Amino acid sequence: MSDQQPVFSIEKIYVKDLSLEVPNAPQVYVSNDALQLEVQLSQGVQAMDGALFEVTLSVTVTAKAGDKTVFLVEVAQAGIFQIRNVPQPELDPILGMVCPNVLFPYARETVSDTVNRAGFPPVLLAPVNFEALYQQRMAEQQGPKIEIAH
Repeated sequence: MSDQQPVFSIEKIYVKDLSLEVPNAPQVYVSNDALQLEVQLSQGVQAMDGALFEVTLSVTVTAKAGDKTVFLVEVAQAGIFQIRNVPQPELDPILGMVCPNVLFPYARETVSDTVNRAGFPPVLLAPVNFEALYQQRMAEQQGPKIEIAH
């Protein structure tokens, strides 16, 4: 019966895409303007062969001083997860909450390191409640159905 035990394992964690822009260099390095940070998160899931799923957590951090963009960092942190013998109703929450929770610390470190390498103080992203985001997304899907073309 052990063949039917639920399985969750991390097969690989990697940076799938990384982008840094400092469009107003070198002037931004001599400015003392306060930075306003905007953080956007998104995630995607792609089923692979068998019980493997690629989950991608994308983080975009835009720093502005006034109306000028100081820097823009985009990180797509991905992971390959093996998930077997899990009923379908339990699979979506694992992909929507557990996997992003695993990926977030890696994405956070990549953002911080990249911003630091660009010559700015590291950006430490606040923790994210993926459970609340998942529940919000589920509640929105319960509302009026919108047809999305694929």
